[in-house]
Amino acid sequence: MSSLSIGLVGLGKIARDQHLPAIQANPTLRLVAGADPVARIDGLPHHASLEAMLAAEPDLDAVAICTPTHLRYAQARLALEAGKHVLLEKPPGATLSEVAALVELAERCPGTLFAAWHSQQAGGVAAAREWLAERRILGVEIEWKEDVHVWHPGQDWLWEPGGMGVFDPGINALSVATRVLPRPFFLRQATLEVPANCQTPIAAELAFMDAEETPIAADFDFRQAGEVTWEVRVATDAGQLRLTHGGNRLLIDDEVVVDAPTGDGNDEPSRLTAMVGQEYAGLYARFAELAVAGRSEVDVAPLRQVADAFLYGRRESVEAFEGRGSLTR
Repeated sequence: MSSLSIGLVGLGKIARDQHLPAIQANPTLRLVAGADPVARIDGLPHHASLEAMLAAEPDLDAVAICTPTHLRYAQARLALEAGKHVLLEKPPGATLSEVAALVELAERCPGTLFAAWHSQQAGGVAAAREWLAERRILGVEIEWKEDVHVWHPGQDWLWEPGGMGVFDPGINALSVATRVLPRPFFLRQATLEVPANCQTPIAAELAFMDAEETPIAADFDFRQAGEVTWEVRVATDAGQLRLTHGGNRLLIDDEVVVDAPTGDGNDEPSRLTAMVGQEYAGLYARFAELAVAGRSEVDVAPLRQVADAFLYGRRESVEAFEGRGSLTR
């Protein structure tokens, strides 16, 4: 395959900020069309739906699905049955059952299925995984806090069932933790703070433990003003490891080991958006490799942790989150 022709399904913020530039920057990829019932991208052939795009673009090799979570199963199924390679924006489905069904379908279809966990592509993650594999872990602290108005403006679907609320960014933290920690870990306690006018949490505190009873704590919050906190701290018998900037900076006992570029914008959101862009570049390079090899890659560990939190967690009602008008019921 000399190049991979791709259609972009769902043309919202994540597609415009990350998928579009990552595809355009990769010389082995060719963006040929977009599908969205409302949004358009100037200069890109447009279709109102995935069905319309598949009918009009029969030579399309692949699709990247960037729609709200509850729409992804049906769209991925349609694309796989049409013989296309499929990249799924995180999380790969609204439920584990949906993802399991897609994995089974992909085994019978010629196309590749790829669950795109962009934070696993962060610059310090691979080195952190290698370093931790040779150490005894004493404890883990995870903080993933940001301002929902800055990072998810107008995204009402976040607050509906399947939207995940604060777990939409929090699952990035879990994708890093499940990637770098050498043993599986399991939820033992969870508190989910759910605003009175929402269906999903605005904050969550989680307590996990692995088979050696190592304590692992996670704190997610959408209400943090100012700079974001995207950090994983691991205490070991050989010192402390820290992954900051979403995993793009790795420190051992405060000595910087990996410091991936964080962009050169004038404000923090633009700098971090550029940083995440490097993660998406890695995702699309991996997707192209899998498509050429005819192999699928679907990691469900982060989604499983979120499902456990919703199943096992204690829900606490907090005051209605008025915020900006788009979040008011």
